[in-house]
Amino acid sequence: KGVLEYVEPEEEEAEALAAAVLESLEQALEGVEEARRAEGAKLAKVLAAQLDRIAELVAAAAASPARSVDAIHARIKEQVARLALASTSLDPVRLHQEAVLIATRCDIEEELQRLAAHVAAAREMLTAADAIGRKLDFLSQELNREANTLCAKANDSDLTRIGLSLKATIDQLREQVQNIE
Repeated sequence: KGVLEYVEPEEEEAEALAAAVLESLEQALEGVEEARRAEGAKLAKVLAAQLDRIAELVAAAAASPARSVDAIHARIKEQVARLALASTSLDPVRLHQEAVLIATRCDIEEELQRLAAHVAAAREMLTAADAIGRKLDFLSQELNREANTLCAKANDSDLTRIGLSLKATIDQLREQVQNIE
């Protein structure tokens, strides 16, 4: 009885059953909320570690000997010497302009400053109480753009290695960001 045919429960039974169902639902929702909170805390630690790694790589790029004035000067001098050997009819003014262009393309200071600013912004977002998933996703895209530019401007194997490590770490960060609301 009650399996194949429906028996209307007494009013008290129906109320008790409804109360039990609502209590179970409330407990389940509280459990889901607590699980999301715990997952979010763990994910925040992972993201913070990745941001720390990005900051380390930015500092390594900033401290790279390849960025020194002497190193840049030596590279430009070498490139200009190669140009001078290739052609005897080079205009000295034009050669100077080319050297200035080469030096400008070597400068990664702006990229390093933007990367540092993006890392600071991401760290700030991790402490926010509102939904940050889309914001962090956008910020990870910006981090990736700056790392790409750094790699494009790198004229030294050390800076290229740092740039590629940056790109890999930023990609890992972006994968984790996809799990955030």
